[in-house]
Amino acid sequence: MISAAPVVASYLVYYWWQPQGHVNYGELIEPRTLPDAALADLDGKPFRIAQLHNQWILLVADSGTCDAWCREKLVYVRQLRLAQGKEADRIERVWLVTDSVAPDPQLLVQFPGMHVVRAEKSPVVQALPAAKTPSDHIYIVDPLGNLMMRYPRDADPRKMLKDIARLLRHSKWSS
Repeated sequence: MISAAPVVASYLVYYWWQPQGHVNYGELIEPRTLPDAALADLDGKPFRIAQLHNQWILLVADSGTCDAWCREKLVYVRQLRLAQGKEADRIERVWLVTDSVAPDPQLLVQFPGMHVVRAEKSPVVQALPAAKTPSDHIYIVDPLGNLMMRYPRDADPRKMLKDIARLLRHSKWSS
């Protein structure tokens, strides 16, 4: 009876005890590997999401016209990366341009180092889960290329910052 007690207790905890809280702010997504579709950057050079493996990716999908919400997302991902200090090198930023409109060069100057990729009708954009449209979210892709978390349109950047810092702290991947 004494040797069976831990086994019985573990089953009881596993099947009947559900923790009430969670520490993440972003919405966890059932991890899924993004398609490794052939894409191109704005200069026409080949680009694949897989070339960023071993890096955390802050992913944004939006039109090249980039309205106010799009600009806000781009600022968020820039600032979230910069706020990580010495860990910032472990994060890449990707903007999937979902139409044929070329982004304003004046806008792009504000976001050096960001990968701006043409993804019109790409399976990568189609793989992004969204109730309405992928442009409503900021996504996080893990170092293995798995889409694993997203933030809604009205996300609090301070809470996003805590999530990202926690992910970096608990992961062992390096650049």
